[in-house]
Amino acid sequence: MTTILLVLHFLIVMGFTLRILLRDDLSPPARLAWFIILNVLPYGGSIGYFLFGEVDLGRRADKRHKAVFDEIKSVASPMFGDPDDIESIAPVYRPAFRYAASINGFQPVPGNSAELMADAAETSKRIVADIDDATEHVHVLYYIWLTDTMGTAVAQALIRAAARGVTCRAMADGLGSRDLIKSPLWKEMEDAGVKLAVALPLDKPIRTLLSSRIDLRNHRKITVIDGKITYCGSRNSADPEFLVKAKYAPWVDIMLRFEGPVVSQNQLLFLSDWMQATEEDFRTFEIAAPNVQADGFPAQVMGDGPTERRGATPQLFATLISSAQASLTLTTPYFVPDATVVEALSAAAHRGVNVTLVFPKVNDSWIVAAASRSYYRKLLSAGCKILEFEGGLLHAKSLTIDGLVTLIGSSNLDLRSFDLNYENNILLQDASVTRQVFQRQQEYLAQSVLVTLPEVQAWPRHARIWHNVVATVGPVL
Repeated sequence: MTTILLVLHFLIVMGFTLRILLRDDLSPPARLAWFIILNVLPYGGSIGYFLFGEVDLGRRADKRHKAVFDEIKSVASPMFGDPDDIESIAPVYRPAFRYAASINGFQPVPGNSAELMADAAETSKRIVADIDDATEHVHVLYYIWLTDTMGTAVAQALIRAAARGVTCRAMADGLGSRDLIKSPLWKEMEDAGVKLAVALPLDKPIRTLLSSRIDLRNHRKITVIDGKITYCGSRNSADPEFLVKAKYAPWVDIMLRFEGPVVSQNQLLFLSDWMQATEEDFRTFEIAAPNVQADGFPAQVMGDGPTERRGATPQLFATLISSAQASLTLTTPYFVPDATVVEALSAAAHRGVNVTLVFPKVNDSWIVAAASRSYYRKLLSAGCKILEFEGGLLHAKSLTIDGLVTLIGSSNLDLRSFDLNYENNILLQDASVTRQVFQRQQEYLAQSVLVTLPEVQAWPRHARIWHNVVATVGPVL
């Protein structure tokens, strides 16, 4: 019996070890992390790898994703933009905008305007008002959609719009919005004529576990009204009190309200998700002509996810960071980057760029909090400034460069956003909008405490060991 168990143990561990070695898409740190787990916890590690080791929605999903984008491009290619419009971007930033275009095919399109929302209350008020003014269609997609004040207000606005004949499509992630999907409010929207869909549903968990990963999620936050207005940023359809994790409140977010051709790109990204979930034909959608703004700025949408090529988001961040000439300010709640991003940040600071990084002081994920701090010493030694926000959970994902370029959206600087989640972002070049976003970032800094290198060097050994242990296995978390 002992011999049989030893042989079984050997076969299990070696089987998963060979699988890991055969994967060309796995980074060396991730491969090493899995080796450690398989050796320390061979059976638990094997089960963990089986459930969470592969970033794959399955061949059917990959095939469907390609077919969807091919169909969209064949019908709506002008809305993807003209590659020649890259000339509107300052030469030093063109490589970053070109790289962003290589992900989905969305080129920088001129003629956009944007307005920074003052706070959560204004965001909710403006979204509801825009939905109430809709005459043709409203498309919304949220990772987390709660039945709180904002979530209910948006749902009721969709119900009113549907009642007056506006085509409304509402989509929510199967995990992040599971309470809404089971609630009477979801049924009320359906009864009112709002077309509903669930992104990555959890109705067949066994099948999902066997064929994919249950933690591959749609993390996007997309609101499009009449093809003329779109919102992009970090806010879900939820109050800042965020009742599901109230002890970390308020959740501090940032949102921009856009008009212009970039709205059409965000619309197409939403429709790609809708088609993936419902298999509705693209020809049934109403596609409005781009609403070009006089003297508007160039902007482009970037959507990433497990059906796009691996490494697209960290490579975009690294390219953007490398383009910075004088200053770079970044805010994110979850900072567990790969080596590409860490080295780009360090290199930028070494060459004299004023690199400022702002993270929450108290994080809702203890794993992320520990892993994040494992990078502090390297970044501070390179000359980066690190501040920890004390005014709640800083959930804003924003990047400003040289007072001219802004990236805003749903992507965090962690491996989940890099590999596992569907994300949406808008990259733009405009001094006025970037100045507004930068000023908001300065407000975050005013509520933050500076982390110094001597302070980090004085951390007790057990804390440093803990941070580094978590960071070592971070690629598999």
